[in-house]
Amino acid sequence: MRKFFIWSRPFLYFLLFTLWLIWYSNVKILSAASNVAFNCQRLETYPVGLVLGARAYNDNQVSPIFSDRLITAADLYNEGKIENIIVSGDHGSATYDEVTAGRNFLLDQGIPGDDIFLDHAGFDTYDSVYRAQEIFKASRVLIITQRFHLPRALYFAEERGLLALGCVADKQVYENLNYFENREILARVKGWLEAFVKRKPKYLGETIDLQSSGKLTWDDYEPEAVSESEFDENLKKDFLINLPKIVTSTDNALEKNKD
Repeated sequence: MRKFFIWSRPFLYFLLFTLWLIWYSNVKILSAASNVAFNCQRLETYPVGLVLGARAYNDNQVSPIFSDRLITAADLYNEGKIENIIVSGDHGSATYDEVTAGRNFLLDQGIPGDDIFLDHAGFDTYDSVYRAQEIFKASRVLIITQRFHLPRALYFAEERGLLALGCVADKQVYENLNYFENREILARVKGWLEAFVKRKPKYLGETIDLQSSGKLTWDDYEPEAVSESEFDENLKKDFLINLPKIVTSTDNALEKNKD
């Protein structure tokens, strides 16, 4: 019995540490739940709303969880609570694209394309929040997702010094909600470790100006072609120089003769 106890001691220590890590990381991340707003219609205007991606399908459809996030963002935009929308999600392959599906959904809701920005490398919540600050240079952001998901996203923003408030996007009772809530317990452990070691996303890249057109972040965006006549007119404007008239003695003599 004594030999068994000695042999199993490292396992017991590991088990205790694992249980402590799960408890501690969940307590730390859930503390960010105080930044959740349940009535976003009363908020002041935010420069940008960050929609966290979720499941999209090959037929360019989005899951109920994702659609509720997008509908919430569209409502907030129409009510003047956010000026731009960042759809951040997984577009890690040519066959899977959350962000373009999200964009198409917003376009169907009547949101102007110029105000829809796509973050193709938001592979997880940590990357989405990190890149919103680092790539899009967001200083204040309204994070839009479901209630069970918000504390983790807000914790990442808090750790990075990004001013953020969370907007609850729950519009229905979701199937397998217990699964999502239980999975979130372990996701908080991973998230706390990511924030603790200050992990950098796999992809960063050049900054994107939120004052520009969101269409520049679309993979399938093609600028409108300029007609030949418009091109010639613009060319003339670019190269036309108005020089001041130089009066010579000959000009003065001609003027006198006219008199």
